[in-house]
Amino acid sequence: MASGTLVVSGTFAAAWAVGALVVLAPACRDRPTGGSFAPPVEAAAKPKPIRIAMIAKSSTNPSFLAARTGAENKARDLSAKLGVPIVVDWLTPPREDGKVQAQRIAQAVTDQAAAVLLSCSDARAVTPAIDDAVAHGVAVMTFDSDAPDSRRFSYTGVDDLKAGEAIMAELARVLAPGARVAILAGNPNAPNLRRRVDGVMREAARHPELKVLGTYANVETPEEASAVVMHAQAAHPEIAGWAMVGGWALYTKTLLRELGRAEVRGRSRDIKIVAINALPPQLDYVERGLAPVLLAQPTYLWGAVGVETIVDKLVSGKAAPSHIPLELVRVTAKNIGSWARQLRDWGFADVPEEYLRLE
Repeated sequence: MASGTLVVSGTFAAAWAVGALVVLAPACRDRPTGGSFAPPVEAAAKPKPIRIAMIAKSSTNPSFLAARTGAENKARDLSAKLGVPIVVDWLTPPREDGKVQAQRIAQAVTDQAAAVLLSCSDARAVTPAIDDAVAHGVAVMTFDSDAPDSRRFSYTGVDDLKAGEAIMAELARVLAPGARVAILAGNPNAPNLRRRVDGVMREAARHPELKVLGTYANVETPEEASAVVMHAQAAHPEIAGWAMVGGWALYTKTLLRELGRAEVRGRSRDIKIVAINALPPQLDYVERGLAPVLLAQPTYLWGAVGVETIVDKLVSGKAAPSHIPLELVRVTAKNIGSWARQLRDWGFADVPEEYLRLE
């Protein structure tokens, strides 16, 4: 007997043969006659999801929550259009911290994200992490606050120098000659905010009738920003105007209550604020006249444009410009209704109903 030959004999052989017929019969019935047998075609493999790590400055800032909504909505729309799952992973720290952002970028690389969409709290702190991510094949795009010396492929946001100039120009229109002005500056390490402050000062030089008393940095939360304003106002009651390069202090009603008090205003002078952003909590300041002008960033578009640009690059190989500009929207009592409806259409659920009804 040759080695390796299977011997099946006796009763066991008969049983084996019957069993084999039972197993093979369905296959025989399904096999087409008069041609070669083709094995069934396996279902096509599902496309691998495109994961985009979104790292904004702070998870409590309404501006960045709006950007998150824009990113997730655009990801859902593009998933349906392209037939490829697109997932936004929200890796934003609770408070501003460039070092934590750098850690989150490294985490995105470890988690095999395809791209990172980032607003930089500190360009110096995150640039090495951005460059390392790109070296590992992860596309990086910035929004709102750039890291221009990094290997990011594109940035979307307003022209921050022009934004600062616009803030001061609007404030000069509503203040009397000789007025004293202060600047609320936010995080001094954020490159976008530094450029806005530069723009405010450049425009202030064109208005010798005004005097800038000081620039005040602040942690970018509503409570701490409001506290900085109130402390400065108490120390310098002659301040009649605030140029705010971010709208953090207007996300709470503290200043609406406190800046109307005579002992704070000083010499019965009305205090006026011009600030960046016009999100739902800030609209009361426009309606009450404390902030006669807000310069709104299209914060929703930070996320929507960012995700669309990243997907174009990864799926279609489409090149993106190094800067995709977004424009400020001037919000006053005259257009507060149309702006409120724009916010609603962008998914903001907290727009006051009374503003939605305005023309």
